[in-house]
Amino acid sequence: MVVAQENVAVNGSRRLSPQEIADILRERIRAGELKAGDRLPTQAELAEEFAVERGTVRQALRALQEDGLLSNVSKGSPPRVAAPAPVSGEPKPTMVGLAPRLVAAFAAREVRVDVVCHTAETLLMALGEPLRHIHEGTLAPESIDVRILLPSREIALAFPRSVQDQGEEDPVHKRWLEMRNAQAQVLRHNLLAVRSTHGIDVHVTIRALPFTPPVKLYLLNGEEALIGYYVVTERAEEHEGATLEMYDALGAASLLFSFDRQTEERDGAFVTESQKWFDALWETISTESTLS
Repeated sequence: MVVAQENVAVNGSRRLSPQEIADILRERIRAGELKAGDRLPTQAELAEEFAVERGTVRQALRALQEDGLLSNVSKGSPPRVAAPAPVSGEPKPTMVGLAPRLVAAFAAREVRVDVVCHTAETLLMALGEPLRHIHEGTLAPESIDVRILLPSREIALAFPRSVQDQGEEDPVHKRWLEMRNAQAQVLRHNLLAVRSTHGIDVHVTIRALPFTPPVKLYLLNGEEALIGYYVVTERAEEHEGATLEMYDALGAASLLFSFDRQTEERDGAFVTESQKWFDALWETISTESTLS
């Protein structure tokens, strides 16, 4: 079971979370109960159906809109089911574009996912969708092999880092390391859980890079490459009662460009060379990663 936080009502009964409501509506769209152009029930009707507050319904609808499944989400009128977007086309933010591509990749009998990133945050959230399908029985791969390259804890990161040099005591680096370790551990737990519950042969390996990767890269079954640029910006964040001034990049907002081996010769060459690049890093300068 995927690790998640539960919402509990005052009387002790469990309330559905916005994500769970979004999942139910997403399944109705996928099953054809709600078709492109159909209006959804009003927020009041959905709140009554799911026994939640309207605010919870609004969060669920916004999540579906961000996934490209709904249009016209507003307080004025019920949203409509959006027409399905083509697989390839304009790039989407990583948080929106990654999950459906992972679902498609997990339809294979043998799943292989290779990733280069700064933390596992986006991958962790996006993997929730194919894992949900596995638990529901709509996806049933025989094996899942995930390899992840993260920056080493031993290096001075180019970003994120404090605007003012903090030396070895940089609180931004400490915050990043805590996030990197916690997210990678949860991701590994969620993936390995389907080994015991569904008998799937699962392998999750994480290694460390001796440099700060300027891009995030997802390689899916050797057939598709998704790449996004980390755009560095100066920003401030409150952390443990202090304001951290840092150079950082919000990877979830990075536009994700898709290259499919089957699309054209140029795309196929990009997928091949990206896989070669990943494999070379994995087999040469990467080292065993410690998640503690």
